Amino acid sequence: MQFPVQETIEKRRSIRSYEPKPLRAEDRDKLMAFAEAVNNPFGVPTRIGLIETEHADSPKKLGTYGVIRGAGSFLGIAVAKEPLGLEAAGYDMEQVVLYATHLGLGTCWLAGTLNREGFTRAMGTGEGEWMPAITPVGYPAQKLSFHEQLMRSSMKSTQRKPWRELFFHTDFRTALCEADVGDYAPALELLRLAPSATNAQPWRVVMDGSAFHFYAVVGKDALAENPPAIQRVDVGIGACHFHLATQEKKLPGHFARLNDRVSSAPEGWRYLFSWVKG
Repeated sequence: MQFPVQETIEKRRSIRSYEPKPLRAEDRDKLMAFAEAVNNPFGVPTRIGLIETEHADSPKKLGTYGVIRGAGSFLGIAVAKEPLGLEAAGYDMEQVVLYATHLGLGTCWLAGTLNREGFTRAMGTGEGEWMPAITPVGYPAQKLSFHEQLMRSSMKSTQRKPWRELFFHTDFRTALCEADVGDYAPALELLRLAPSATNAQPWRVVMDGSAFHFYAVVGKDALAENPPAIQRVDVGIGACHFHLATQEKKLPGHFARLNDRVSSAPEGWRYLFSWVKG
């Protein structure tokens, strides 16, 4: 990796207020070279583009309904409409988000509070693609605006669900303890810290033998395409954290879709993939 994974994940936070100035050429070139080189373990092609708009404080010009202030540069991702495409989009974009953090740049995942039509057009998204999310990218403002302080407070941005609500052992009734997973405890903790829409943390993981089974709490909108089910993108973000952490700790394994997995999942929980040790 080109950045320290655990340190960068723990440092990353959502930035909604930016200095109204363009990216320096050096930062832009490094960021886009990294973006062009990313790939995901699901084998789904993605395309990350830099969208530059007029630098202004006008929410209309920014196309984010006032959620983002001062930013004039955005990263968008387009992904093929394939199984695990949305998960792949979350995985690849989060790699770039973390690299941007390493460079000292601010970012903020956006899926609902954006002019989707405008950004989709700017990305040149085709009929066979989704454009599930964007992020501003730029230099964080020196002080949080009152608007951003209010949003962070209302969304409880720094809070995360405890292990017992996210991770399970063998079945969906038994909570997974850190002592049960040994070397994998840091990877699951960094998954727990992943960002998600409205901080909902829709991922659930069941450890069963030599595998970790990943589920999404998506309900009836699991297959939604317009707009895409953001919960599946969120699980891709979490999987990125987990996978990069295993790489940093040199823990061997791979992602796969398995037939032999935990049965009787709670209603609204959808199996997506598994991490198989070794």
